[in-house]
Amino acid sequence: MSPLAYPLDWGSRTFIMGILNITPDSFSGDGLMRQDEVIAHALEQARRFVAAGADILDIGGESTRPGAAKVSAEEEVGRVIPVVRTLVKEGLDALISVDTYKAAVMQAALEAGAHWINDIWGLRADPDLAGVAARSGAPLILMHNRRQPVATEQHSGLGGRYVGANYEDLVPDVCRELMESVKIAMDAGVKSENIILDPGIGFAKTREQNLELLDRLDEVRGLGFPILLGPSRKSFIGYTLNLPPDQRAEGTAAAVAVGIVRGADIIRVHDVEMMVRVARMTDAIVRRRH
Repeated sequence: MSPLAYPLDWGSRTFIMGILNITPDSFSGDGLMRQDEVIAHALEQARRFVAAGADILDIGGESTRPGAAKVSAEEEVGRVIPVVRTLVKEGLDALISVDTYKAAVMQAALEAGAHWINDIWGLRADPDLAGVAARSGAPLILMHNRRQPVATEQHSGLGGRYVGANYEDLVPDVCRELMESVKIAMDAGVKSENIILDPGIGFAKTREQNLELLDRLDEVRGLGFPILLGPSRKSFIGYTLNLPPDQRAEGTAAAVAVGIVRGADIIRVHDVEMMVRVARMTDAIVRRRH
């Protein structure tokens, strides 16, 4: 286990999760999928992230962009597990999280040395994942993501976005559905102190809904669990500023700063060095009493 122990000292500062996309089709254009060099590239990026201040490395083997192709558990294991093993062997001073909703992938990742589970479907896609989490005792991130189909549209320069996502009352609906995921977890034996919630910025929500949810993140924080926020380079920024993914750093910085003010404990980002600085400055303003 990394010297960065869990549970983390929530509220003392904002923790940084760096994204390692082991995919050929990441929306952000940073996927590490040159098969002959993928492990070396992943290790290089992980070292760079940790040196810049990342506390957690989140490894994903399936793109979650709107309209992305599904990946079998076998293929995802083949992408993710060699990277997990390499990072564990390297002994980096960071926790290793795996971004998957498949129980088989997560079981293999935990056996390879991963520390955290990051489920973008909040235990709604694979019912066996709750048991894997409970038996392992690993911290579990539950993200809000609606199972029913939500229409998407594509723009040549801005990428995909969700349209027509219907909520009766956005933030209360998100909170209620997150707590349904919490119940699934706890009924399976996951301890409440191992649960982290993610409001699912960018998932099954329109641009306007993402902006509102970010602004009202403190209401999600009011559920009593640590909060992970993942706004990095997402389409709500692109469609607000009319910018492609590789030009969304400033928009991401604004979202990160507001998210921290509203109660985020962890930020999940691509541009680690820059967002560490944003987080540290924001912490200096809003966490002076800690």
